[in-house]
Amino acid sequence: MKSLAEAAQAIQQINIVRHTIIDDGQFPNNALFPLIVLQKAIPSPNARLLEEIFESNRWVSSWRNGIYDYHHYHSTAHEVLGVTRGTGRVQFGGPSGITIPLEAGDVVIIPAGVAHKRIESEDDFEVVGAYPEGQQYDIKKGDKDDRPKADENIKRVPLPQSDPVYGIDGPLIKNWSTSPNASQ
Repeated sequence: MKSLAEAAQAIQQINIVRHTIIDDGQFPNNALFPLIVLQKAIPSPNARLLEEIFESNRWVSSWRNGIYDYHHYHSTAHEVLGVTRGTGRVQFGGPSGITIPLEAGDVVIIPAGVAHKRIESEDDFEVVGAYPEGQQYDIKKGDKDDRPKADENIKRVPLPQSDPVYGIDGPLIKNWSTSPNASQ
């Protein structure tokens, strides 16, 4: 296994894909902060390495697993998912949202409120997830009773202090700090 320092040196220029996902009536999503996909952000990823990188950038409470096969979102926290093994397709934004293919080395930063669901994956598909320090996640499934409380929660979720992969100068900070919601 590579050390954290070796991994940091190996992180290369990556393709950054942004998607603004608006309220679909069932899921609040997040029109203020874009979903960020860092394609091939981590060369030769493994679960322990991603946990260390996320934790070093103040994204904590990490877990290892797949992604739920039902639409859900978090109204009290942003989330990062780093793919450690395999490939999969994940839908963001609810049933009429966008579907994105993901593979080992990809990292997705999901703003609070954005629904996500695994559509399909290889048997060995594994991700490491984490949340910004100080944020406690909840799980919402798009039930009518979730709102408007979930909408209020989402408005109060603060910006993370750093990008989960690249730290305080990372693309997340550059993309989200220019959002109209950045003054929270």
